[in-house]
Amino acid sequence: MHSYIVLLRGVMPSGKNRIPKMAELREAILAAEFADVTTYIQSGNILLRSPLSPEETSARIAEIIRAYCGAELGVITTTAEELRAHLDASPFGADYLEERVFYPTTMDTIDPERLEALCQEDYGAEEVRAVAGRLYLYIPTDASRSRLSNNFVEKKLKITATTRNRKTLARLIELAEELSPA
Repeated sequence: MHSYIVLLRGVMPSGKNRIPKMAELREAILAAEFADVTTYIQSGNILLRSPLSPEETSARIAEIIRAYCGAELGVITTTAEELRAHLDASPFGADYLEERVFYPTTMDTIDPERLEALCQEDYGAEEVRAVAGRLYLYIPTDASRSRLSNNFVEKKLKITATTRNRKTLARLIELAEELSPA
């Protein structure tokens, strides 16, 4: 069994991508081949143990969500180690507000040319950087009004991604490390 962090892309409080109750979704996932399923906040963060690969886990969770509530969500499966490496490699140092740095996560391979082109554009006070194929966003003002939205990044890079802040990812790493041993 592998310990994974599953990030749902596009969970909304209402509408077609609404997850009515994460507790009920957790039960639906537990009824499948997964163990030690935990959810963290209503925005689509799941921790679990799985006998499947990350890709197979994502596909199975997407099926469960469709059956549970009909939502068509991107499902990104990663590990605590991968998220820790993402956080540790942040190019934004002490001159940046930590709570305004965002971490897009994807299972897709990012095309290096598209990534370079994205990073070279001028976004005013906002910044986008890449380190070892990982993407980092600095959005000093309201992220909901940012040009560097998750949708924008996805369209530019032709990937599926979901974005979290450092605090959320750090908590998910902590919770993943608390999962029962294999």
